[in-house]
Amino acid sequence: MEKPDYHILVCNSFRLTGEPQGTCNKKGAPALLQHLETEISDRGINAMVTSSGCLKVCGKGPVMVVYPQGWWYGELDEAKVDMILDAMEKGEAVEKLFV
Repeated sequence: MEKPDYHILVCNSFRLTGEPQGTCNKKGAPALLQHLETEISDRGINAMVTSSGCLKVCGKGPVMVVYPQGWWYGELDEAKVDMILDAMEKGEAVEKLFV
């Protein structure tokens, strides 16, 4: 595998027991994971998507972080993820969605 340009972490509120709980999970993070995987593949974006444990910004969930840029996005849904991916295709961020 070639090194990805982006590593996208999606909070899925995993706890120490491995159980997904909490705000991000309850607000649709699992569906966002699948949407991201499909969209980055369809768009040809060189990115890896990883589900994470709690990112500690529960009031802004669902949350995702894009590395190595360090862009933190919150209160996500599929439409906002599409806006973010549109910007990523241009090498840009969507600052109005930053946490």
